Amino acid sequence: MLSRKNRLLLLKGLSLFSIIRGYNILVITLAQYLASIYILSPDLPLRDVILDINLFVIVLASALVIAAGYIINSFYDSEKDLINRPRKSMLDRLVSQRTKLSAYFVLNFISVLLASYVSFRATLFFSAYIFGIWIYSHKLKRIPLVGNIVSATLAITPFFAVFVYYKNFETVIFVHAVYLFLLILVRELIKDMENMAGDLAQGYMTIPLIYGTNVSKTLASVLVLLTLLPALLLIYSFDVGIMYLYFFGSIAFLIGFLVLLWKSNSKKDYIWLHNILKFIIVAGVFSILLIDVDLVLNRILS
Repeated sequence: MLSRKNRLLLLKGLSLFSIIRGYNILVITLAQYLASIYILSPDLPLRDVILDINLFVIVLASALVIAAGYIINSFYDSEKDLINRPRKSMLDRLVSQRTKLSAYFVLNFISVLLASYVSFRATLFFSAYIFGIWIYSHKLKRIPLVGNIVSATLAITPFFAVFVYYKNFETVIFVHAVYLFLLILVRELIKDMENMAGDLAQGYMTIPLIYGTNVSKTLASVLVLLTLLPALLLIYSFDVGIMYLYFFGSIAFLIGFLVLLWKSNSKKDYIWLHNILKFIIVAGVFSILLIDVDLVLNRILS
């Protein structure tokens, strides 16, 4: 049996993991490595990518900045989250605001220190990334649409870190990035509809609160239709191996998403829609393996 003190420490550890969305960070880390192996450096031996210390440092620095970003977001949104996510909020409150701030500064400091090992440009990149997350959490997230666009941009920034590192500027990479950006932007709009109660109570002026849910649904629908364009391009204009199966599947899911979107009228409905988009995004990460199912074996033997 754990003592009371140890139980409290365990709960605080779980609380911190909840605050930094540890599961999200693990998925992003995996996505960065898979993108590096299959998309950004397909001609390099697998060992050279996996054991690349600079890539490891970039991925680790990204994870720390993202964790710090979730912490500062939780710091600013603690009151709003009490309304929107009461259960999660009660767990998160086991970590004090002072501890959150301390962890935020420590994680950011370590990330910049790590980036300095790679290069001065990497240091500038991560410093700008940290500032972008802070200004979004502090100011920009309250501005309708601007906050959504900035949030989606910050979400794909870790992939630009490895993209710049490998200096791979092929068109297919930009098409992948546009596809992911649009998916995340739709998710941000759905989150606004999901969180209207807390946003209203805390004075956040989101698109659903200003213009209504019908306008939000229309905008989300337009973005979903735009998302179909890069998906179709990746299927018919680029060599993505059998990952085309994922894009066909995502198109089917997005069409179903549109049908459900216009039938939705409650927070529970919007949570379902949010989870559909999360599934599409996470499935996309693992589907990178489908670009070349023989690639890992060939590289191991090379």
